[in-house]
Amino acid sequence: MDFLDLVNKRYSERYFDNTPIEQEKFDKILEAGRLVPTACNYQPQKFYILKSKKALELAASVTPFTYNSPLIILICYDKNEVWKNKREEGYNSGEQDIAIAATTMMYEAESLGIHSLWIRGFNSKIASETFNLPENIVPGMMLALGYPSKKSKPSDWHFKRKSIKEMAVEL
Repeated sequence: MDFLDLVNKRYSERYFDNTPIEQEKFDKILEAGRLVPTACNYQPQKFYILKSKKALELAASVTPFTYNSPLIILICYDKNEVWKNKREEGYNSGEQDIAIAATTMMYEAESLGIHSLWIRGFNSKIASETFNLPENIVPGMMLALGYPSKKSKPSDWHFKRKSIKEMAVEL
């Protein structure tokens, strides 16, 4: 499948069924997140795998947007391992690095027939406390993964796209 066809096909899943993801496919998804480019190749991303009943219940206690996904990756970065921009005080690459990893995993999942949902509707401090994360680990987002249920369909919002002329500005 052409990459743009894959991008166009993918949508945020809100109707997961309970079929487990095969380990071989899940390993490919994780590998996609491992191989991504990061600032100065520092590779600060950390993946916490939430698939036990208890871990998924904890995720649901942090955000209402898990939609009964059978597997969630809590995607974090290590603030001790991020690139820091000397030209801008306080800036680090953590959010961008994990966004690249999450996006790449999302499209690898889609290529394997596994649907996903990018989740950011949570408080980072509460997530850190709930999952007892080390102080240097910053939770950035969750990626819910699973096979679609029979009710699966893209939301109406999925089809609302701005034109390229509204986004691309030549300077």
